[in-house]
This record gives sequence, C-alpha cells and structure tokens, in this order.
Amino acid sequence: MAGSLDGPVSRYLNRRVSVPLAALLRPTPVTPNQVSAMALLIALAAAVLIARGAHVAGGVLVQVSSVVDGVDGDLARAKAMASRFGGLLDAVLDRYADATIAAGMAWYAFEREPWPQPLLAGLAAATGFLLVSYSRARIETEGGRDVTAALLGFASRDVRLLALALGAAAGQAYWTLVAVGAFSYATVGWRLWGLRRASSIGQYSAGETRDMMRGSAGEEPSGRA
Repeated sequence: MAGSLDGPVSRYLNRRVSVPLAALLRPTPVTPNQVSAMALLIALAAAVLIARGAHVAGGVLVQVSSVVDGVDGDLARAKAMASRFGGLLDAVLDRYADATIAAGMAWYAFEREPWPQPLLAGLAAATGFLLVSYSRARIETEGGRDVTAALLGFASRDVRLLALALGAAAGQAYWTLVAVGAFSYATVGWRLWGLRRASSIGQYSAGETRDMMRGSAGEEPSGRA
C-alpha cells in the first residue's frame, strides 16, 4: 500500500474540515479547479491583510486557505474529476500563494518590526518553500509514492502554513519567516540525504534506481509539498 503524502496538520486537523466541505460541495456545480482558485484568493487576501497590519485576521485566513486547499483534492475524488491538469494547476497556484504570504509577512516585518533585512528574510523563506515543493515533486517522480512518503520531512506545506498563520497572528512575522525558512532548507537537505542513503544501500528496486539515474524532467509537481 502506498504511503500517505499528507502532512500531520493536514491529516489530523485540516481534513476534519475539508472532507465534510467536499461532501457538501459534491452535489453542486463547483469544480475542484474553482476551489483551487478560491484557495489562492484567500491566501492573497491573507497576505494583503498582514501587510496592512491586520495580522490576526490575516493569520486566520492563512490557515483557512490551507484548509480550502485540501478541499479541491477531496472534491476531485468525490466527483471522480481528478486529472493531471488539476494537480498541476493546484501545484502552480499553491506556489503563488506561498510566495504572496511570505511577501505579506515580510512587508509587515519591514513596516512594524525592528529586525534587520526583513525583505531578504521573506525572499529567503519563499525560496525555501519553493525548494521543498520542488524536491518533493522530483522525489515522487524518481522514487515513487512510498519513497516520497518516507521522505516527507517536517516542513510540508500544511505544517508551514500553520506555523506562518500562528506567527502572523502573534505579530511575529520576521522570526516566523526565519524559522519556517530554516526548517524548509533543513527539510530539503534531509530529503537529499535520505534519498542518497537509501540509494547507496540498495533500498530501491532496480526499476526505481534506473528511473533515478535517468533524471527525467517530466515530473508532475504536487500541490501538497
């Protein structure tokens, strides 16, 4: 059985809301792609609120966007509408959402916190978020679902968004960006080390090893990294 690709926040918190919401939306004309777009709009609203100083409301919306982001996949399964395009669209929109939330928090820190180089901290954090997502997509292509689940790490998107939501709500944007960014880079390093170690001890099948050596560029990014 393939391993779960849900992070702990998604598994134990978000899905308690997203699954019932998807069930409510199942008989409606709402599509999974529309829900993906709605999750992005909520994230954009969160970023604007945080940047303008309404950090508590913005933090709440960051977590709301995380929950809504899980509805699209649940709805796609409920309506039998899962598709490669939908997965790719969700992944792309998630990356925009991550970047805008980081930007909103960086601007908040620039305007209202005394720490040095807040915009650089936001850029570094956003880059870390992208690297976590790319590394997961690449590992899923190279090693398969079970390998990806084993190397999910501790800075999956659901964890990052909850941490950002809490940090924003507390008015501590700068150090939240620094901490979540650092954990993101650590997760990428841990995944690379884990993949390298597993390859060196022959944990993968011959077919998986050949796929990894091939270095194909046709991976489909995942929206849940």
